[in-house]
Amino acid sequence: MHVAHLSLADFRSYARAEVPLDPGVTAFVGPNGQGKTNLVEAIGYLATLGSHRVASDAPLVRMGADRAILRAQIAQGAQDGARQQLVELEINPGRANRARINRSSQVRPRDVLGIVRSVLFAPEDLALVKGDPGERRRFLDELITARAPRLAGVRSDYERVLKQRNTLLKTAALARRHGGKGADLSTLDVWDQHLARAGAELLAQRLDLVAALQPLADKAYEQLAPGGGPVGLEYRGSIGEERLAAAAGREDLYGRLLEALGEARRQEIERGVTLVGPHRDDLVLKLGALPAKGYASHGESWSYALALRLASYELLCADGGEPVLVLDDVFAELDARRRERLAELVAPGEQVLVTAAVDDDVPGVLVGTRFAVENGTVERL
Repeated sequence: MHVAHLSLADFRSYARAEVPLDPGVTAFVGPNGQGKTNLVEAIGYLATLGSHRVASDAPLVRMGADRAILRAQIAQGAQDGARQQLVELEINPGRANRARINRSSQVRPRDVLGIVRSVLFAPEDLALVKGDPGERRRFLDELITARAPRLAGVRSDYERVLKQRNTLLKTAALARRHGGKGADLSTLDVWDQHLARAGAELLAQRLDLVAALQPLADKAYEQLAPGGGPVGLEYRGSIGEERLAAAAGREDLYGRLLEALGEARRQEIERGVTLVGPHRDDLVLKLGALPAKGYASHGESWSYALALRLASYELLCADGGEPVLVLDDVFAELDARRRERLAELVAPGEQVLVTAAVDDDVPGVLVGTRFAVENGTVERL
């Protein structure tokens, strides 16, 4: 698939932008701070319903506007006679976002997931290696949803139940601290069952994904930094390593989550927060025998993050249909050897979007369309 046309209204720095796009390589070139990343961020938002730069929607709406609109014409299949779909998202900070497919049918925003698929490389990806566990959980969950959009509902259910359960636990903890006799916890068993049910599905999907990513990430790292590996991906669950290793299937995971929740209940009531579940898990990234976090050099960390994205790309391709590859200001961060290797690996992609401050940052093998981005204008060269 590829994005044939991108339209923006009141998104980030753009009052309006109309950008026709071709298959193959397209580079957006211009000084920093001129809006290059805003263009590829919009495509990433259409693919994931989130930004790789900020956690909330408010910064995405142009100052002075009350909403932003993203619209993309998507071509799927061969270029001649490709099937076209128009996807539109209306971002309304503080209110529900809205979505349309092919203009006439209003749908839930999560119903557009899977129409646009992208894999985005950006400087922020260093957080996958160096950052907190939440960065790695988000990486896994966004990839799970890209592969199977229906699982957005599972994630939403889990987050809703977790919020309700935490509210109940917090109320109980506050009551105890202030000398009260405590909140009514009679419904906690029910919330445990709901949390374990959604959590078991999410946990099973993550475990399957990590197993599929492992060999692909090791292969990609070897391509980027020959002889520097191997890399290893280890899922660390809050239910305990023994329970996780012994679990066989979703029903078993459900039972083991319930068991772990029961054991943690007294501590959870004291602290007022849920201590067990996928929201507390981590993906441990290993380089050789050591964890990459804290031990890998800057260059090794970059290569590791890129290897995870390349593995994601290969996995999505194997599922059917190439995603859009986005490289946001990545080449300037790499040494010459890694720059050329990465360029060679991504050049055959159906659609590759690159941002760079100067033309020299775009490797020569990435020949294609160029846009100049400056002062809020996007001009094809």
